[in-house]
Formats: sequence, structure tokens, C-alpha cells
Amino acid sequence: MSEGRKARLLHSLGEVSAGDWDACANPEGLPYNPLLSYAFLASLEESGSACAETGWAPCHLVLEDEDDTILGLIPMYLKSHSSGEYVFDQSWAHALERAGGHYYPKLQVSIPFTPATGRRLLVKPGPESAEIETQLVYAAIQAARQVDVSSLHMTFVEEDQAARIAEAGLLERNDQQFHWRNNGYKTFDDFLASLSSRKRKNLKKERFQALDNDIEISWLTGGDLTEDHWDAFYQFYIDTGSRKWGQPYLTRSFFSMINERLADHTLLIMCKRQGRYIAGALNFIGGETLFGRHWGCIEDHRFLHFEVCYYQSIDFAIKHGLKYVEAGAQGQHKLARGYVPTKTRSLHWLADPGFHDAVADYLKSERQHVDHDIEYLETHIPFRKDTDNTEETT
Repeated sequence: MSEGRKARLLHSLGEVSAGDWDACANPEGLPYNPLLSYAFLASLEESGSACAETGWAPCHLVLEDEDDTILGLIPMYLKSHSSGEYVFDQSWAHALERAGGHYYPKLQVSIPFTPATGRRLLVKPGPESAEIETQLVYAAIQAARQVDVSSLHMTFVEEDQAARIAEAGLLERNDQQFHWRNNGYKTFDDFLASLSSRKRKNLKKERFQALDNDIEISWLTGGDLTEDHWDAFYQFYIDTGSRKWGQPYLTRSFFSMINERLADHTLLIMCKRQGRYIAGALNFIGGETLFGRHWGCIEDHRFLHFEVCYYQSIDFAIKHGLKYVEAGAQGQHKLARGYVPTKTRSLHWLADPGFHDAVADYLKSERQHVDHDIEYLETHIPFRKDTDNTEETT
């Protein structure tokens, strides 16, 4: 580490100012990412959603110069489990524990409960940014050794930073998601025209049937969002989360906090039937990406999930000039609806050398499988053959 620079751990986001955090998380010249913002992460902590009691103890890393000026940050958590990460390492935990080791606690560099790709080394662009990013990686490894954890994990890392992190010896793991890309569409009909005739016909049929029961859909953002909307959406979230995970991650107060702090970057797509809300989807609006996060409903209607989470998101992105829609983890059913396979990257440091080598061998095979899977899926994209929609998928 350069002379005079020092790293330290923060056990609460409140130990740093919002201005200092956001200057590194969302600096000028880079597309705004609300999921990296102080407002979003502080809301997770202050609402009791991401805290020691839920197994997400804040352990953020800050790098400073000799004048205590912040040079870079890493959103990091001390984890006592592997839930809410969307990069599944439970089999690694079982293997290490069968061998007599302890996998938990571990250090997790991520946005809690959020499988969205982004920067994880938060540094302002500049002539020393690459050097500072590298120093942050080595400082995170040093922190892992000092707090005596089994491992350090950085998940959903953007490609350029993933390469820099791998240079420090972390193992790269790949998976895939399905993202939508705006190929210069001006209207939703432009997007439809890019699809093959059969897929276009199926999509129109789904949209029509989704609203067949007199369902009304509205987009709510900014000052249009009220606590009544969040009360209704939280009911959807709890119902779906209880069936999906057993225990929903987010508390009701989290939604009130983001309504106060991030309303202009929040999109709530709500469905109403016979005068009451029956379903909804929560999205966050970035500088060039719409991040789809949560869906829930209290009535089941065929194709309504596809309409609200995929087609409405595409329509909003086109109308607001956004380049991408990230609709969350997994889901090959997204392929037929215009979302293309996209490689995701995570990086892993394992303290035990033998365990490190065993995981490295496994990941080499897994990466090959992911590449082959993406290559295969690209042959089944729903677009006309004269339309190129596969760029940036790897």
C-alpha cells in the first residue's frame, strides 16, 4: 500500500457521511446506480433488514490517505449464513465443514438481497483509480485474515473490476442472468418489430390475456408514491416472500425509508382490479439501467407476472431512454420475452490453501459449462435473424 494510505473497517454506514460515500459510489462521469447509493444501503441497515441480527453485520472497508481523505470504499458484510446472496456456495460450506473446518463467518462484498451487477470497488475515476482499486482488494484480503474468516466473496462484479480483482488471486465464478438491451428502440412497437413473427404473436397474446380481467396498471414514481402504495406492496412482498424464502428479507420500514430518500429513482408498477391493488413490482431507476427487484401478488392471473415484471419494464425503459433492464436472477422463461443471456461474475478468496485449490478446479469446469450454456441459449433468442441482440452477453 502506498505510503500514508490506510484502511479501516466501518461497522455502520453512519460512520461515514452520505456525501463521502456517494462521491465514490456514484461519481460524476459514471451512470448513476441507486443500489450503490448511501440512501439505499443506509435504509437496509437502519430498517433492520441488513444488520448483525439478520446475519448481515456491516463491515464496510474504507481506504484513506494521510489526511484522512477517503479514496475508496467497499460495501462489505460479515455473514453468518449464505442467504440473500444469489450466488450459491452452500455446497462449499458443507464440504469444508465435513473436512473439519468452519465456513461461517465469512466476508461478503455485495448489495444485500440484490443480484444486480455493478461496481464493488467504489473509487472516483482518475489517474490513480486503478491503483486504488487494487489496494482495496488487498486491504479486503488483509481484513479477512485479521477477522479470521474462512473466505471473502465479491458477487455480481462488473467485468472490468472482476479482471482486476482476479489479478489479486481471487477465483472467478461465472453464472448467467437474462437482461434486456435497448437497441435504439423508440417505442414498444419497435421492440416488437425486432422479434420473429411467431414470438411477436405470442407476446401480444400474453399481454392481452394478462389484462383480460379488467386489470389496470399504473407507473408510480417520485411524488406519486404514498405510504398507502407501500402498505399494499408490502402485503404482496410478504405473501410472495413467505412462500419463496420462508422469511422475507426486507422490513416494512425499509420501504418507507426509500420512499423518503430515493423516490425519484424508484418505480412501483401496480395492478388494480375492482378498486383494489392486487399485484405489483418494485424497480429502481439508474442512469442507464432499470433494476427489477421484487414482485408480489394476492391474486393469480395468467401472464400478469410477465406483463408487470418484463413487458412494462421494457416499455418504461424505452420511454425513458434507458439502455438496459435487469430483471433479477435466473429464469430461462425470460428468453422468449426478449431478455438475452448475460454472464455474471463473482470473485472468491479462500483462506485454506487446499480448499482454495479444490474450489479452483471445480470453478474451471463450471465456467466452461456456463459458456456452453450461454452459447446454446443464444441460438434460441426470439429476435429476427437480421437483428443483432447478443452483443455484450459475455
